[in-house]
Amino acid sequence: MSNVKVVVVYFSGYGHTRKLAEAVLAGAQGVAGTEASLVEINAAGDVTDEGWELLNQADAMLLGSPTYMGTVAWQFKKFADASSKMWAASAWKDKLAGGFTNSGSLNGDKHSTIAYLMTFAMQHGMVWVGTGLMPANKKDSTPADINHLGAFSGLMAQSPADASAEEAPRSGDLATAKLYGARLAEAAKRWK
Repeated sequence: MSNVKVVVVYFSGYGHTRKLAEAVLAGAQGVAGTEASLVEINAAGDVTDEGWELLNQADAMLLGSPTYMGTVAWQFKKFADASSKMWAASAWKDKLAGGFTNSGSLNGDKHSTIAYLMTFAMQHGMVWVGTGLMPANKKDSTPADINHLGAFSGLMAQSPADASAEEAPRSGDLATAKLYGARLAEAAKRWK
């Protein structure tokens, strides 16, 4: 059986979501039989031709955007709108998908962003994979714990507004991202 191809496509405004995308990528790369790649949506909301080709060849996609004003960044939305040619051809149908987001607040309406990413994937006929992780919801839980924000439908992370990309996302969010990347890669191997 050939390797599964996992592509992490993301926009990052300040570097925090890029750091999360790199952790998701590392998780996927850690699964034997997986080829994993990053595709960055640039500041103008564009993806290179090579990026589009990687997406078209992918078995699974992890979609990432910071949460700005309760949803994805406009750059991600521009990418999503540009994917309509693939939608019209059902080119991404039956690929696996998952999503991740990051914001300055603990909540920040991140679920709206995950719901948008899920809807985008569903419109393409993709199959959504959640985190599969139990929450860190005990009295002694901290941001260093796995899934400390208790997200099931997709990966949610927090980077305090005054934290640089070197300081955040924190270790628990990055560890959660690695687990999620590995989950998508494992699911893609089973699905393929």
